[in-house]
Amino acid sequence: MKTFNVAIASDHAGYRMKEFVAGYLLAKGYAVNDLGTRSEESVDYPVYAHALGREVAEGRCDLGVSLCGSANGISMALNKHPKVRAAVCWCPEIAALARQHNDANVCSLPARFLSEEQAAAILDAFFEAEFEGGRHRRRVEMIDL
Repeated sequence: MKTFNVAIASDHAGYRMKEFVAGYLLAKGYAVNDLGTRSEESVDYPVYAHALGREVAEGRCDLGVSLCGSANGISMALNKHPKVRAAVCWCPEIAALARQHNDANVCSLPARFLSEEQAAAILDAFFEAEFEGGRHRRRVEMIDL
């Protein structure tokens, strides 16, 4: 099993699931840098997305996990950062394809729509998959302007 240095971040809607995710990843042997939030008190998701985006873009982590209610807002903010490819992952197949075909480096989870068991399966698929390169590399290179 590959081990990764993982940064995680969430807003208030993703807080409880983030706490589960952090423990789950630690139990699997990954190094986890929890960038917050630290409670269910309402916060602005872009603050946490940008903190995670900087970690990924500057190479201080191998992969990231972001969480908000739908995963859409936090992913949109993350994808403003160069070198960040955040994918909204709602099932294991999408998570694996995001890595295999899009070289995603952030798995964004829709916390309001997943059980812990579903989140664990998605994370396993994301972390176990590898970028296939080939025809996909050209497309990924076209993402950054």
